[in-house]
Amino acid sequence: MVGANVAGFSIHMTDTIMLGWYSVTSLAAATVATGLWFIIFIIGAGFGRAVTPMVAEAVEMGDETRARRVTRMALWLSAIYAALLIVPFMYGEAVLLAMGQDASVATQGGLYLRIAVLGMFPAMGAQVMRSYLGAMEMTAVQLWITLVALAANGLVNYALIFGNLGAPELGIEGAAIASVVIQILQMIALMLYVQWKKPEAELFRRIWKPDNEAMGQVFRLGLPIGLTSFAEGGLFVGSSVMMGWIGEIELAAHGIAMQLTAFMFMFHVGMSEAATIRASRQFGARDEAELRRGAVAAYFVSLSFGVIVVILYLAMPAVFVGLFIDPEDPARDAVLALGVVLVMLSALFQFVDAAQIVALSVLRGVQDTRVPMWLAIVSYWVVGIPAGYIMTFIFNWGPIGLWLGLTVGLGVAAALLSQRFWGRSVHIARAGATR
Repeated sequence: MVGANVAGFSIHMTDTIMLGWYSVTSLAAATVATGLWFIIFIIGAGFGRAVTPMVAEAVEMGDETRARRVTRMALWLSAIYAALLIVPFMYGEAVLLAMGQDASVATQGGLYLRIAVLGMFPAMGAQVMRSYLGAMEMTAVQLWITLVALAANGLVNYALIFGNLGAPELGIEGAAIASVVIQILQMIALMLYVQWKKPEAELFRRIWKPDNEAMGQVFRLGLPIGLTSFAEGGLFVGSSVMMGWIGEIELAAHGIAMQLTAFMFMFHVGMSEAATIRASRQFGARDEAELRRGAVAAYFVSLSFGVIVVILYLAMPAVFVGLFIDPEDPARDAVLALGVVLVMLSALFQFVDAAQIVALSVLRGVQDTRVPMWLAIVSYWVVGIPAGYIMTFIFNWGPIGLWLGLTVGLGVAAALLSQRFWGRSVHIARAGATR
């Protein structure tokens, strides 16, 4: 699961690296546009992520019918959500201009969003399938499908962004087209694999028939998951918007540092998904002791990996940042200098970021999502965003202040969510306990 998440994010990172080779303006536009696409996506992806704890619990209790019903309705909710986004995304340029972005950045970002919205349902559908396979402990195929997608995405980007292999030179539009094509192929591949390996599950039989009870269950669990992810994602997208107020060079450097940080974060995401599955099964079995042991193991592994990341970021930040910038770009030196500083600053929040994602994962495993949603909103938006704004624009600390604000928001989230799990939610798995 770790490998699949790392490989999956590498697809997105490939887009960013290649657009950085194309132009700094395209890199800045992609930073804002993909950030906006992602935070809208993760709300709807909450329905897919709800499949993991619900299916894992159902399997532990021997209820295959419920596993099938909630998975189907997660696909329904994903399709409805994606359809509602098509018209708003046509006005992406206007939204970016309203957010205070430079006209050149907003224009290119709007072009990206108008195309990228077509990949919204395939991306969410793939999330549903990954969650189902994960709950069934069928994880290896996710890595292999994602690795093939990574290679294909790089090839299509090479052709469409730069006009190679006989294709037209489309720049940022080419990156958007490549993303949509790969998202569609990934969803189809995962669905075909499920049908091949689990035909007895009859997952797609009567897929067009609505199931109001199961849909309601997925909605009630999935919406708080999606909004919690939105709150966290909004912290980072909000930081990108504010960085765009400072300047294009600062936004490009910020985008590189965010990509590197998010790439390493995929390890924690993979660990958190494994922790959710394990916690869900222990919740279904009402085994509090094993739930505790699993949570401790997840914290230990993620925090240990954080130590490795800190060493890498502090030892050779320029090597990582330099990968994203064309050596001939006149803005290279300025972007590289600031990017190195921001990557080193990102080492500050490795541990709190790891702690908060693990806490969220085990809370989802015991289907405790509503209160954690509010704790996340307070941490990221009431504390993190204002702290970043104050340090950046009132204290005049510039980009450094913005990254310190990110650290404060994540630190508060880690403390509140961990206290929620260890102080209350871990006891949900106790035999006879009620939520």
